[in-house]
Amino acid sequence: MNIQQKNQSKIQGFTPRRPAGERVGRMHGFGPRKEDNQPIGQFVPTGKFGRLFPELRPLAPANKSLEEFQKSLEALGNAMSDPKFPDDPSENDPAGDNKTVPAGYTYLGQFIDHDITFDITSLQETLNDPLALRNFRTPMLDLDSLYGAGPEVQPYLYELERPEFFLIGQTTESPTGRQGEQLGILPNDIPRASSKLGLLGDPRNDENLIVSQLHLAFLKFHNKVVQGIQDDTIQQESPIRKSAFEEARDLVIWHYQWIVLHDFLKRILDNEQLNLVLNQGPSFYKPQGDAFIPLEFSVAAYRLGHSMVRTAYDYNRVFTFLETDSKFDSATLQLLFEFTAKSGRRDTPLGLNPTLPSNWIIDWRRFFEIDSNVPVGLSRKLDPLLVDPLKDLPNVPEPRSLAVRNLLRGLKVGLPPGQSVAKLMGFQPLSPADIATGEDGKVAKEHGFDLESPLWYYILKEAEIQGNGEHLGKVGSRIVAEVFVGLLQKDSSSFLVRKPDWKPTLPAQNPGTFTMADLLRFVSDINPVGD
Repeated sequence: MNIQQKNQSKIQGFTPRRPAGERVGRMHGFGPRKEDNQPIGQFVPTGKFGRLFPELRPLAPANKSLEEFQKSLEALGNAMSDPKFPDDPSENDPAGDNKTVPAGYTYLGQFIDHDITFDITSLQETLNDPLALRNFRTPMLDLDSLYGAGPEVQPYLYELERPEFFLIGQTTESPTGRQGEQLGILPNDIPRASSKLGLLGDPRNDENLIVSQLHLAFLKFHNKVVQGIQDDTIQQESPIRKSAFEEARDLVIWHYQWIVLHDFLKRILDNEQLNLVLNQGPSFYKPQGDAFIPLEFSVAAYRLGHSMVRTAYDYNRVFTFLETDSKFDSATLQLLFEFTAKSGRRDTPLGLNPTLPSNWIIDWRRFFEIDSNVPVGLSRKLDPLLVDPLKDLPNVPEPRSLAVRNLLRGLKVGLPPGQSVAKLMGFQPLSPADIATGEDGKVAKEHGFDLESPLWYYILKEAEIQGNGEHLGKVGSRIVAEVFVGLLQKDSSSFLVRKPDWKPTLPAQNPGTFTMADLLRFVSDINPVGD
């Protein structure tokens, strides 16, 4: 099989994460969508999206019809293409790797997103009713995507006899590619119903295999904290004696919040902007009532992760692009989605097995900086370039390009131009010459987007120019930092509110702090497949 045929076989049937509204039907209790129900100001009722900059006019066509303007956005989205590796189009060019951000943070960002947002609005509904978006996820970093409503309300997430512990699923015995070697049944899948769908607080966490395994790591993290509290090897934080479940949940959530602020955000943001918000508080995200998710965040700034995605991953010793005597293939995006029940087809390997095959258990050393002897995989640079599989999403209506869909969604919800946001925030906007750099920039200039740019595109271009592709620039960093810090400040149970001087107490490589690598070391389930 030549390289082109091999690449084509990997891409066929690829089922990436679909916007939730494309799959989920109308939820009971909500009436028809009408255009007279639009939150045009910053304050919105609980459960809604809102705006950071309601005073700014939306990006609008100049001397073009709406149809022509949409065609211009499609042209820009189609130009946002990550170059292929010359020797093998199925792999990424190493020149585009972000050497400061391991690959695992791409999917940690997705896991965090599922914790704070759940927009079931399809793109077509957005066309008809651009602002009446409803967030069905509590906008707090409280891990409700993990805990659901708790063991009393959702007992199927927990053990029957020990409801303080999460259920853990079993894998299916499977070969490794080395003659005669089989991996046995291991406790390394998410719990599954008879339908094979994951029993999770948020079903989206079974949409791709890396985020599914990440969810499993958090399930095991909670269970180990519960066990430590019961064994008196972990001291309780609260002066008021709580149940082991409640105490563990608080401890897990606080350490997770610390990871978000001091591990994840510090890697992807301009730290000057992050530290300003941490020290002085938000200047723009100031909800008058309950917390909400700004559209400038959810539809633009926090879609940074789309540019971090790779075409394929060094996943474990069985699925790797490294040369070994025990391998099947690299873990392509296609396979990472197919080996889940939520996104995979019925005729995929998971569809033929009751649970995840054991040879698909992740080796976390290849995704986070856990073992200096094992090279960690890298995310792609933060820039306006997306890998090829994201240009042709199957099982979604046209347009099928993720970049085009993002740009059109930004238009339909009325996001302002990136340059206007920069000026309002007090930053010097990127110059037209900055925007016009690169192949994508040439197309942007051709359609006038060098003067007024779609906010999502502007933020990624700013990351390329100001952050050298390693982190977001000033506008993107400030929006993301303000929203995350603001959400924690609006949460009366967060450590920033209850105990601002709190430091992590669980074991860590550097005591007094806590990273995702520390969490995985604590769980002690780093590489079950072995070397």
